[in-house]
Amino acid sequence: MISAADPARFPVSTLPEVAFLGRSNVGKSSLINSLVSNKIAKTSNTPGRTQTINFFEIRWPGRPRPELLFADLPGYGFARVPKDVKQLWSGFIDPYLLERPQLELCLCLVDANIPPQAVDAQLVEFLRKANRNFLVVATKADRVGNKLHASLAALKKELEVELVIPYSSKTGLGHDELWKVIRTISDRHVQPGESAS
Repeated sequence: MISAADPARFPVSTLPEVAFLGRSNVGKSSLINSLVSNKIAKTSNTPGRTQTINFFEIRWPGRPRPELLFADLPGYGFARVPKDVKQLWSGFIDPYLLERPQLELCLCLVDANIPPQAVDAQLVEFLRKANRNFLVVATKADRVGNKLHASLAALKKELEVELVIPYSSKTGLGHDELWKVIRTISDRHVQPGESAS
């Protein structure tokens, strides 16, 4: 739909928005692509490539109008992104997360394959203070094997949350569960003259 690095360029819309947040290389673009079964978000082997907020309109099959917006935010915690770029990011990422009235849900993506990271805990705390609805999603769950339960337990403890959805863009684990949560957002926002069924 649009890529924005300035709040003035955020799309004018009344649709509910779902934001995808996480460290660089956590698999945000892959998760978005697997959710919609289409390569709408660019993936890269080089972390830190996303340097704008990329907005995508989401339509259900057979319906003419979009019902949701997905917002893919730049990854955080990547050392090779210059400091001046990180400062530039805060000029549009902070206003988006703090002030965007359409933002209904923040998906905090964390890597199930590594121990909980301090920057992930900082993001969760930021969203709590901003009074934002958020859900923690553990990506790359297919790589963890029989240690997945322990990984999820560690994430719940470190991030102080009751629910972490394991997700794999390769196997489809968590796909339906995550869509159930996302659908509740769009179902609450029914277009005039339409039903949420």
